Amino acid sequence: MEVNNRYITITNHIQGSAKESDFELKVVPLRLSVEPGSSAVILKNLWVSIDPYQLNRMKRYSSSQKTIQYAVRITPGQPIDSPGVARVLVSDDPEFVKDDLVAGFVHWGEYTVVKGGMLRKLDPEIDLPLSYHAGVLGMSGLTAYAGLFEICKAKKGDKVFVSAACGSVGNLVGQYAKLSGCYVVGCAGSRNKVALLKEKLGFDDAFNYKEETDLNSALARYFPDGIDIYFDNVGGEMLEAAVANMNTCGRVAACGAIAEYSEGAKRAAPNMVDVIYKRIKIQGFLVTDHMSLHSDFLSTTTDYIHNGEIKVQEDISNGVESIPSAFIGLFRGDNVGKKMVKIADE
Repeated sequence: MEVNNRYITITNHIQGSAKESDFELKVVPLRLSVEPGSSAVILKNLWVSIDPYQLNRMKRYSSSQKTIQYAVRITPGQPIDSPGVARVLVSDDPEFVKDDLVAGFVHWGEYTVVKGGMLRKLDPEIDLPLSYHAGVLGMSGLTAYAGLFEICKAKKGDKVFVSAACGSVGNLVGQYAKLSGCYVVGCAGSRNKVALLKEKLGFDDAFNYKEETDLNSALARYFPDGIDIYFDNVGGEMLEAAVANMNTCGRVAACGAIAEYSEGAKRAAPNMVDVIYKRIKIQGFLVTDHMSLHSDFLSTTTDYIHNGEIKVQEDISNGVESIPSAFIGLFRGDNVGKKMVKIADE
């Protein structure tokens, strides 16, 4: 049997901000069969994750492209892989059989052919929506969990600042921190998002960074006793201001730098005298370095969700055609929570 596989790719390497004309929808035939001994698996994609780090893969050059497999440069015309959830259609891999539900790296399209890829069979005992495995129970959730607890060693009483706090990772960092007895302040880009953080997600306070003329003074106002942990999703001037307000032995989890992804953006230049004399730890990390935490993370987070202690935030678009606009919207701050695209019914 043969089907038409529709997928999104880039038309050229992107310099500066992404725009609709940088993407195209391709249609290619795909035979739903695999060669014996190939260990190949054909997946029907159900949900795909939309993440800002992909912009660095779409550039002609980024220093990130040589660091790890999932950060390699994307070739125009080729499928774009991303975390997602799928159903197995055909398998020559003994670990997977037809109709298994899996999470892993799939394409921004309707089907994916995987050979030796990082796939994980979903536990049928986890009675939660499949979309959660592309977000709160997937890479975004584990990133928040690992960054807060493994990198920053959060403990009760810590004063925690989270940037991009309404994003896929930030909103979870804040909720985990509150559940651990921390004082938590987040920043976001609209009054509605600020209200969500305080009224629904339980942040102690929040502010709209677009309304602040002096970020250093703003953080001093929200943290009169200083910041112990800064979970950085943006880089740029926000990192500089956070470092200026850090306490001695403060910890910074450098998770993302969305403010610096576009060409010509201002790069962060934190005061290194503060870093040295206040013994501040600034550590970059990748979620794939912390897969050993996955079992604890999944168990803890599933319990929190079932108990209503974590409020899941999803921002969903529908259909392959919506992927470019969903991606571009990340850089305008359109999303509230985890941005993902529903490709097909479950």
